[in-house]
Amino acid sequence: MKKPLLIVFLLISTLFFSQEKDGEDIKVGLVLSGGGAKGLAHIGALKVIEESGVRIDFIGGTSMGAIIGALYASGYSANQLDSIFRQTDFSTLIQDNIPRSAKTFYEKNEAEKYALVLPFDGFKIGFPSGLSKGQNVYNLLSKLTSHVSTISDFSELPIPFFCIATNVETGKEVILDHGYLPRAVTASGALPSLFSPVIIDDKLLIDGGVVNNYPVTEVKAKGMDIIIGVDVQDSLKTRENLKSALDVLVQINNYRTIRDMTEKRKQTDIYIQPNIKNFSVVSFDAGKSIVESGETAAEAFKEQLSELASRQKHTKKKKIIFKKLNTIFIKNVEIEGLNNYTRSYVLGKLKIRTPDKITYENFSEGINNLSATGNFQDISYRLIEDENNENTLLLQLRESNSSMMLRFSAHYDDLFRTAALVNFTKKRLFTNNDIASLDLIAGDNLRYNFEYYIDKGFYWSVGFNSKYHFFETDVPLNFIDADLDAELSLPINKLSIKYSDFTNQLYFETLFRRTLIFGLGGEHKYLRYLSETIGTDENNLPRTIFESTNYYSAFGFMKYDSYDNSFFPKKGVYFSGDFHWYLLANGRNKDFEPFSLAKAKLGYAYTFFNTISANLTTEGGFKWGGPETTSLDFALGGYGFKEMNNIISFMGYEAISLRGNTYLKSKLTLDYEIFRKNHINISANIANVGNDLFETGQWIDGVDYSGFSAGYGLETVLGPMEIKYSYSPERDQSEWYVALGYRF
Repeated sequence: MKKPLLIVFLLISTLFFSQEKDGEDIKVGLVLSGGGAKGLAHIGALKVIEESGVRIDFIGGTSMGAIIGALYASGYSANQLDSIFRQTDFSTLIQDNIPRSAKTFYEKNEAEKYALVLPFDGFKIGFPSGLSKGQNVYNLLSKLTSHVSTISDFSELPIPFFCIATNVETGKEVILDHGYLPRAVTASGALPSLFSPVIIDDKLLIDGGVVNNYPVTEVKAKGMDIIIGVDVQDSLKTRENLKSALDVLVQINNYRTIRDMTEKRKQTDIYIQPNIKNFSVVSFDAGKSIVESGETAAEAFKEQLSELASRQKHTKKKKIIFKKLNTIFIKNVEIEGLNNYTRSYVLGKLKIRTPDKITYENFSEGINNLSATGNFQDISYRLIEDENNENTLLLQLRESNSSMMLRFSAHYDDLFRTAALVNFTKKRLFTNNDIASLDLIAGDNLRYNFEYYIDKGFYWSVGFNSKYHFFETDVPLNFIDADLDAELSLPINKLSIKYSDFTNQLYFETLFRRTLIFGLGGEHKYLRYLSETIGTDENNLPRTIFESTNYYSAFGFMKYDSYDNSFFPKKGVYFSGDFHWYLLANGRNKDFEPFSLAKAKLGYAYTFFNTISANLTTEGGFKWGGPETTSLDFALGGYGFKEMNNIISFMGYEAISLRGNTYLKSKLTLDYEIFRKNHINISANIANVGNDLFETGQWIDGVDYSGFSAGYGLETVLGPMEIKYSYSPERDQSEWYVALGYRF
């Protein structure tokens, strides 16, 4: 009798315990700490957690942990995240490097002139609140999370999520668990001094790591039974390893963080701490190694993770449909936060005419272009899709408080020689959307450039420009042959001339099809050049004046520029066309007759094998009418200076060596980027220059002039640094060119 009872008891017990096990479901929370680039180790740890079969029920993260956590919570797998971050250029992402193709022509010119920009409001030099506004980070997160853009409550994400930020005014922790996900994550990762603060719900927020870099208590409070934590925080560094201001800032914050971790670690059931002591918060170039360190650290807990997974109930995951944002139909744009700028100005920068179907690439370029103006401290946007797959763009802007800037640059070339530039810029001087800019240039030659521009976006914008240029150089005698009143009695090969140009322009321009600009205007030009080498003037001064005349003209221009880099282009197309009709003149040129000058330039850049690129340009110009006026003829030669007044570079010859009223020129450059921003290039250029080449047929009778060069170029914050050796077969002579800094 006892034996049957024992069997029944064992059966009942087995059934009871199996039911208990089947009913068990362990909730697992995941904590991801901040740590900058070291946070990429989270991806490696997530790979192992996934492989072990653990179901994550809640994620809390700070800073880089918030970025990785938000993307994982929105449905990406660890392998997908690894692929995304391997393809990300973190240098561009962090520094807010805006693609050149995204900028308007005005912003392109501005970005390629000044090396240092400082706030100057109230005539007091200030400093930016951060090196970057974080716009590129925001753009990337917006694209990656577009499939959950309608979710405002983060608990409704595929995995519930929150992140931590710091209220910079109160120093208190802020839990971000609702709102717009990319906005919240950007605030959590706004590392002080690197990124500007972010405003959410009228709170000024910075990196959450300042107050809570490992939010384990908050995750546990969500009802989690087990906590998995991945900690990529710094340990304290020795003095030998404190090499920068950022290192010191991180070290100061680590005092509290390390102290707090004593208790927080006790609340963590599976504590994963990758070995990242050889990496810093900006070691993004070592991303692959950092991810692997996360995998290695998590592998040590593989058995525990697998056992944990066996205690959870598992259901088939809902398939996440990621949006492929190739094109967007924008039916309307709603703009908030405009006080000093107009709606048309913003839409013009975005290059959107509603309703409008545009590519996501063009949309991103528009956002970047708006950011490039520097007029907005904060740009937040959200695409709200309706049942017809049409979007309303909600744009929330925070205008920059700074309206005055002090800017600096420096340059050297063989024509203008040394030059240091100080610029004063004032926005909103007389009206909204305007900007006034004054360049004062000192060095071997004094110059200035004043620009006033009223930007109307897609409508006709208005500009006024006044500039003075001066240089002194040696020129061949044929440069002034047409300007001489008499034959020279002595044989002279070269003359030293002083050349000055004072130009004023009023113009109107508008944008066509987002990329092509067209303009019309009127111009006054006072041109003067003389030599103190020969002759005397009417005042018995030792000089001969060859030109001293005021010219008045109407002009039109057209430009297209999709080059990715102005100095070392790897891809893109360039076109510029200019037509001047000179109508009146007074001064030394008594024989003036109206004439026209037309010129155009076309360029194409293409990259082979990632590091080798070719750039082919062809250009030309001609004069029609006014045979007695020669001072505005085309002059070729030299390299590295900012072209002006039909003075055009041509390698193999000294500056302004070749002169005529017609020219044709082609140039091919092969560039090899041996290291990032380090270029070795070879070039060949050919040209025909002379008078009336089209009428005489000489433009196709052969190549009159040619030159070849080899050089090295380096991209720096001061602009391109270039040195070239060139040789001309016709002259059987060589030239060295040195061009340092942005050209102005």
